[in-house]
Amino acid sequence: MPTYLALKHLHLTAVVLSFALFALRGLWMLADSPQLQRRWVRIVPHLVDTVLLASAIGLTLILQQYPFVDGWLTAKILALIAYIILGSVALKRGPTKPIRAAAGAAALAMFGYIVSVALTRHPLGFLAGW
Repeated sequence: MPTYLALKHLHLTAVVLSFALFALRGLWMLADSPQLQRRWVRIVPHLVDTVLLASAIGLTLILQQYPFVDGWLTAKILALIAYIILGSVALKRGPTKPIRAAAGAAALAMFGYIVSVALTRHPLGFLAGW
């Protein structure tokens, strides 16, 4: 299973990079930093997220676990959609800084939920043990 392990490590690396880049961009947004206008800041997060999604699809195929069949994976996909929407409000579409900050905090919480679901393989994530 060397392909599985390589894909899993690629996916986990992309998860960490995606989180770090989102958090950094959120902090820059709150600080009105001109760093947000740099070319790499507009390109690299999309590349990382593309690798993240492609590796997730690859893992799904290797493990033969599919959304709308396996509940935990369905929960992750739905939470991912919510995360993307919240992240968009936080970084671009929120009309005021307080709304953007709240959406950013909610997006980070959603990210934590997604990781929780991935680690427990249960739709409730860490709450499943309670």
